[in-house]
Amino acid sequence: MKAWAWALPLMLGLLFGTGWAEPYRQPSPAVRALLDAALPPRLLASPDGRQLALLEPARYLPLDVLARPTLRLAGARFEPAALSAPPTLHYQGLRLRPLEGGAERRIALPAGGQWHSFAWSPDGQRYLLQRHTATGTELWVGTSRGNALNRLEGLRLNNVLSDGEWAWWGADAVVLLARPQDGRAAPRAPLPGPALQEHQGRAAPEPPRADLLRSSPDEALFEHHARSQLLRVNLLNGGTQRLGEPGLFSSVSMVGERQGLLTERVLRPFSRQAGWDEFPLQVELRDAQGRVLRELARIPAWTGLAPGAVVNGPRLFYAGPTRDAAIYWVEALDGGNAANRAASRPPYLDRLMRLDPPYRGEARELQRLPHRVQRLRFLDDGAHALVTELDRAKSNTRTYLQPLDGSQSRLLFEHAQRERFRHPGSPLMRLAPSGQRLVQRNPDGSFWFVGQGATPKGERPFLDRYSVHEQTVQRVFQAEGGFELPLQWLEPGRRLLTQREQAFEARQLLLREGPGLQTAQALTALPEIPAALRSLRREFVSFKRDDGVDMGFTLVLPPEHQPGQRRPALVWAYPLEFGDAALASQQAVLNERTPWPVPGSPLWLALDGFAIAYDASMPIVGDPRTVNDNFLEQIQQNAQAIVEKLDELEIVEQRRIAIGGQSYGAFMAVNLLAHTNLFKAGIARSGAYNRTLTPFGFQSERRNLWEAREAYLRLSPLLFAQQIQEPLLLLHGEQDGSAGTPALQSERLYQALAGLGKPVRLALLPLEGHQLASREAAGHVQWEMSSWLRRHLGEPRGR
Repeated sequence: MKAWAWALPLMLGLLFGTGWAEPYRQPSPAVRALLDAALPPRLLASPDGRQLALLEPARYLPLDVLARPTLRLAGARFEPAALSAPPTLHYQGLRLRPLEGGAERRIALPAGGQWHSFAWSPDGQRYLLQRHTATGTELWVGTSRGNALNRLEGLRLNNVLSDGEWAWWGADAVVLLARPQDGRAAPRAPLPGPALQEHQGRAAPEPPRADLLRSSPDEALFEHHARSQLLRVNLLNGGTQRLGEPGLFSSVSMVGERQGLLTERVLRPFSRQAGWDEFPLQVELRDAQGRVLRELARIPAWTGLAPGAVVNGPRLFYAGPTRDAAIYWVEALDGGNAANRAASRPPYLDRLMRLDPPYRGEARELQRLPHRVQRLRFLDDGAHALVTELDRAKSNTRTYLQPLDGSQSRLLFEHAQRERFRHPGSPLMRLAPSGQRLVQRNPDGSFWFVGQGATPKGERPFLDRYSVHEQTVQRVFQAEGGFELPLQWLEPGRRLLTQREQAFEARQLLLREGPGLQTAQALTALPEIPAALRSLRREFVSFKRDDGVDMGFTLVLPPEHQPGQRRPALVWAYPLEFGDAALASQQAVLNERTPWPVPGSPLWLALDGFAIAYDASMPIVGDPRTVNDNFLEQIQQNAQAIVEKLDELEIVEQRRIAIGGQSYGAFMAVNLLAHTNLFKAGIARSGAYNRTLTPFGFQSERRNLWEAREAYLRLSPLLFAQQIQEPLLLLHGEQDGSAGTPALQSERLYQALAGLGKPVRLALLPLEGHQLASREAAGHVQWEMSSWLRRHLGEPRGR
């Protein structure tokens, strides 16, 4: 026993990272209590508007779940035993009740595993839940009026490629992807050998991806685990029917009203420079028994494409949701690359195609569009769709009303991608019997749009009625005095279900009816919110930077703050790019629905006595093609305006302000430390600090490193580490799977700063990704941030 005593710490160190494992630290009792407090329930009304599900979220994943064996292949991470990754959103409780009053019933969730992916059936009579366990992913079914869940015995889902999606086959059956029952064993891993890659021929500008295939054994392992069986499951009796042979299915949807299935399968050859979602794809039309009726397309790999380009040929396939059972897709007219378009060719990039039963012969063209099609949404009349395209050069989107008979489309809306004040909203959808979400249309041909309703004084959601025949827009509802979002009609035009949200509060469902929908009845009671969270003082602050662009932040203060006191502060921000100053100014809008702070949120630091300038504006204004050429100058301009406003408020001590951010916000924060003397310290979480490691673009940057070498180098704070004088806290999940922000980015910056003799601390969190998942890590990050600010800004007592 003594002989092995030394080995246990070493093995733990190898398991959880280099060096000796350190214990997790805990934040202040007040913060720890809120980090462990129960979250408000998610409220999901049934499609028929009769029942309400109250889903109680679980806050964390246990460390032993995060530590299970995990495969990382072709850009996917999953447990080989469960054929899925642990769900980030999962539930610890479920309650059901009639929507408009009645007894509430708690549905017992059997112990063990993580419950996730709640879904109502199209008729609202049933619901499905998945359970992730150490041995598989299960499917459970319940009824809207029952009190129990029933497991579909012998069924194990395969979520490696589909992420747990299914197609409703009517209200009582689903078609899903299951683990094949053919007894095949996983290929045995050989002894390690060299990982080989070779490229010859045309340029292949691939952005970096995590967890790619590296060898032939990797390819065999991926193929084994991603392989699934199409299965139709009867929810009434649990019976199953195999549909065709197993394959690398990535999606399945019902065609029409149970006339067939539209499936997509991943094909070889696999790439070692891209994830599975960029591998070749075969699109097939199948009958109700799973037999292939027609191969619709073989989509080539999405590799070696220029930025903004698409594959040549068919892409974006859609199954028609109504009885006509047509199949729709999009095709490029310019070879997939707009830069190759000759001046003499017509000014169209894409066309919309339609293929009707019996699916023989050639498809017919419905419409040509001048820009890239992004999305197709069907109306529930079966005769129209909404087509959205993107003008990448101008960063604008357009939405058309497209008759499905091929007659001329009509432009409905055009706006900038980041438009807020004049954004028309999104169509109000309903769940069709096929399980597809369709745009809800009225008997007179009109349909509805729901918008956030951003204004300079806050968000006031609205519901508009769009008349196709009259081409008019009528506003039928707009929130007053707060954020209240329309969700669904219980009776079109008469009774509307809405959701009200306020800062640090749970969501509440309301029923609006009567003339002008003025009468509001609360359908849910607000649950008790912890007093410490309610006690945080919150104020929206607006101002302008020196060139007139509107800016703002939410100032969050400790409960004990008194007028006249000055406190140390943390500014927390995230940069956003805009085509012009007017769009940038639209972001400075009061947010009256500050969400419940997530683990690791800087808002919790207000309970430790610090002032927090949260969600501070950080606009970058310029031509989308070259906006990053002035990134450093604009973040400095923004930071100067923020610091001056904080000083003007006489709440914050200007010499005791720290800067922080996560991901792109961390990149911003370190650049500000390198190029300004505005801040006393910094906190950077899960960021990227060497842009030469993302040579084919990052965030909104469209140029590659060799086209914009100076911009890439100027924007890499690692190259200016010698200029960073202020102490910097680096936090990073060791298993960060985001392509541009591997933990290596923080490790290399730490090594540079330490080598230069700069004050720096690095906390690598084992088993954590880009976001925090475990209770232990959530507490430790709060302790790190609070301790760092105390050390370098001083005790946060008001003065």
